Amino acid sequence: NTLKVLGKFDEAIACCNRHLEISRELEDKVGEARALYNLGNVHHAKGKHTGRCGDQDPGEFPPEVKDSLQKAAEFYEGNLLIVREIGDKAAQGRACGNLGNTNYLLGNFSAAIRYHEERLAIAKEFGDKQAERRAYSNLGNAHIFLGEFDVAAEKYRKTLQIAKLLGDKALEAQACYSLGNTYTLLRDYEKAIEYHMRHLQIAQELSDHVGEGRACWSLGNAHTALGNHEDAMQFANQHLQISKEIGDETGQLTAQMNLADLKQVLGINGNQHMDESDVGISRRPFRRHSMENMELMKLTPDKKGETGGARPKMNKFMKSASVAVEVDREKKDKQMTQEEMSEDSFFDLLSKFQSRRIDDQRCSFKPTAQSEPKLESTENSLKETGSEEFLDMVAGIQSSRMNDQRAELPRYPGLNSQEVITQYLHNQPTEEPDDAFFEMLMRCQGSRIEDQRSAMPPPRPAPTVPDEDFFSLIQKVQSSRLEEQRTTLPKLIPETTGKKKKK
Repeated sequence: NTLKVLGKFDEAIACCNRHLEISRELEDKVGEARALYNLGNVHHAKGKHTGRCGDQDPGEFPPEVKDSLQKAAEFYEGNLLIVREIGDKAAQGRACGNLGNTNYLLGNFSAAIRYHEERLAIAKEFGDKQAERRAYSNLGNAHIFLGEFDVAAEKYRKTLQIAKLLGDKALEAQACYSLGNTYTLLRDYEKAIEYHMRHLQIAQELSDHVGEGRACWSLGNAHTALGNHEDAMQFANQHLQISKEIGDETGQLTAQMNLADLKQVLGINGNQHMDESDVGISRRPFRRHSMENMELMKLTPDKKGETGGARPKMNKFMKSASVAVEVDREKKDKQMTQEEMSEDSFFDLLSKFQSRRIDDQRCSFKPTAQSEPKLESTENSLKETGSEEFLDMVAGIQSSRMNDQRAELPRYPGLNSQEVITQYLHNQPTEEPDDAFFEMLMRCQGSRIEDQRSAMPPPRPAPTVPDEDFFSLIQKVQSSRLEEQRTTLPKLIPETTGKKKKK
């Protein structure tokens, strides 16, 4: 179990296999059932860990993930047979729950429903409300994939009742989230809005910004489907604001696309600035349901011009603020230019004062009468030998000075132990290191490389959103309907140039 938590699944499997062998040698049925249950848990965790990076739906995992999940199901079935023999109802319920979850991930939704129904019956027998709530939630997820939305809604309603009975706000919000999306699939958008509003209120109470953003996204889609474009604009803007706060790039892109579509429907120009005062956005509180039938004032550019004197004052204030900003910017630019000019003048003064000292250090070549023939002979030799040979001669003379200035580095800077270096050089007289040396270097440097690794940022907690991402379920179910609604673009007719054809 400890190795499983550490992610060392192969070592954990070896320990579980040894546990199973010892239990069978001792004919210990309880120990054998426990070993089989642990083997199922390790393989299940290994499969989920391997497939966590992908965005696959249940039943569409890579072969190595399916293999681990299939082995987990086999071990759970072996555990279930033994606990049925010895009459351990509690262990039987745990095995049925795990078998339901594993078959769900494998895409065997009918088998998952069968096991979850058995798990639900055992939970009711023991009065375990938590297990009963989990069983109803899992049953709802499985019925969604089978397209049985009415049955799924009934299961989620049972989940909501138990969550309220337990007094757990986060679980209640999860049930409302699932119900809202299920009624969206049923096209009952008014009920969907009701449940999404409840989810949004609980998310705000628990400060769950991720859940709050999901609720606004769902509410915007539901209001758009009903034709309430002003309300949809409100929630789309709020979704965009929350996505920016939590750094959700996908949410920002989705909200911006929804806003662009809504502005086009409402006749608002794309380059027009829309702030929270324009669309009446407020993080809380929201509009009551009793105000649904009130006529909303369309805040288009024409309406804004008719509102009276409040807006012109705001425009004057904004203009004065912009003028103040420009003045501050001009002052900063002047300060920058003054600083640059002062730096230039400083260097000019420095060069003037230091120029005499630099000139004093210069040397002038004044050839005497005796040295003139030598200079002439040097010039003639340069012409004869060429400039390249002359540079080679200078490099040969200066090479000793350049070598004196070089810094000596250790032969193998990756190794800190001089004894290891000398031993290696003694055994390996060749100049170029082989593969064995680099393997030794990696072993020595492995700890330093691990210390330099940075951990991935932890995901933001979302207590009001279920672990099973409902948006992937909706996309899975709606994918065929989306494909049916696609249209092909008409073919472009080439324009004919010249004279028109006679009829």
